[in-house]
Amino acid sequence: MSVVGEGNMPRLVLFIVALVAALPALAQDSIPVLATETAAPGEPPQPTLEDLLWVARPLVVFADTPDDPRFVQQLRMLEAEPGPLAERNVVILTDADPAAKSSLRHRLRPRDFGLVLIDIDGTVAQRRPVPTSVRELVNLIDRMPSRREETGSRRP
Repeated sequence: MSVVGEGNMPRLVLFIVALVAALPALAQDSIPVLATETAAPGEPPQPTLEDLLWVARPLVVFADTPDDPRFVQQLRMLEAEPGPLAERNVVILTDADPAAKSSLRHRLRPRDFGLVLIDIDGTVAQRRPVPTSVRELVNLIDRMPSRREETGSRRP
């Protein structure tokens, strides 16, 4: 499925404008955290996984409630070290409301707390049922073929 098509062009332009607006934040070593499917009234909808295809590596954090200690711990871990993830084009998406039946939940089918790392080509690279450190995530990303291609590394 192509991101650029006749019907997708306005969404793509909106998404590119949003990315350009986020560049100053990325330069300050922050990671855009996008609470998907829960945009406030009057705000544009958050990008979908299809919008991020070949643009960024989505890291989706699921929980059954925003008060889940694992969810809170994971977000704190990610916020504590944003630089390495920003360098690797990681965009964090969160979903802590199973009742909303979001498209993320429908597509990725999490159970309780879960962390799903999706590669830039849209494939699920890793699922984790426990909070994961930034260091572990960076190591995982750096071993991906797409990341090795980005960096020019020939190491397996």
